Amino acid sequence: MTDYRFDLLIVGAGPVGLYGAYYAGVRGLSVGVIDSLSELGGQVSALYPEKLIFDVAGYPRIKGRDLVTALAEQAAQADPVYLLGQEAQELTEHADGTFTISTSGGDTVTCGAIVLSAGIGTFTPRKLPAGEDFLGRGLEYFVPDPAPYAGRNVVIVGGGDSALDWALMLEEYAKSVTVVHRRKIFRAHAATVAQVEASSVRLVTDAEVVVLDGDGSLQHAHVQTKGVDGVEVVDCENLVAALGFLANIGPLREWGLELHDNRHIVVDSAMRTTRAGVYAAGDITEYDGKVRLISVGFGEIATAVNNAAVHLDPEAQLFPGHSTDEQPAPAAV
Repeated sequence: MTDYRFDLLIVGAGPVGLYGAYYAGVRGLSVGVIDSLSELGGQVSALYPEKLIFDVAGYPRIKGRDLVTALAEQAAQADPVYLLGQEAQELTEHADGTFTISTSGGDTVTCGAIVLSAGIGTFTPRKLPAGEDFLGRGLEYFVPDPAPYAGRNVVIVGGGDSALDWALMLEEYAKSVTVVHRRKIFRAHAATVAQVEASSVRLVTDAEVVVLDGDGSLQHAHVQTKGVDGVEVVDCENLVAALGFLANIGPLREWGLELHDNRHIVVDSAMRTTRAGVYAAGDITEYDGKVRLISVGFGEIATAVNNAAVHLDPEAQLFPGHSTDEQPAPAAV
């Protein structure tokens, strides 16, 4: 058991949390970052590290993995301490206004302020009803790396953005890609649906995978289509179940914060929660007009960290100055 002490604790090591760690350094704060996942990057690293992201300012397009790498490099200037593979659990507030947080790993963290950037919280995939015993033997819920799918027959179950993004990503690697969706209409972005429809990916709608079979490892998926007699047996060495996720903000519910829909934290324009010294930013927040984008989260956590800096030192200025203020002036021409 280790007792860590920081000025600021950030809960969540996704893109927004990493940018917050950098901004803590701008304010001269010591900072710790805790995340239940074992790697930096949050959902981006876990769900779509190879996916191209198009709406981060300054990058016409960037892979999720590369964005996380760049943010971690930027955050390194603040010398953050990462507590990965641990969940923030019980919160205790002391008479002097500081906090102590216990972790699932048995450590404790004492700090003067907290910023919650936990995204959707901990998330677990919705299970595929058929063939769960093939998990790890052909059945998967994530595609962190397309290379293992090269030359293989792949079935993807689902109709959302992740399902179709993975279908497009795997098309150039796999022998075949089949998407099975239980409805006729896809939930994914219209442009992505059009892109898949124009590709070599086979779309099977109004259908479900009812059985998986194989000798040791997965070999076939049995697909039942509504209104069609019999079951189609599809060659399938890999099946990706992209059925969505069950999100849970877990112990944060017990921290005395105002919640919206029991899964988002209500904040004001300074990213303050209803508990003094605790701030929030990113997808976990709720306020009138909220837009859940990474780019919005970057601005929110800069606001949160700057307000946390004033909470820690009421004599401090809220505005930290521009990052260019201390740069040398360009040489005269």
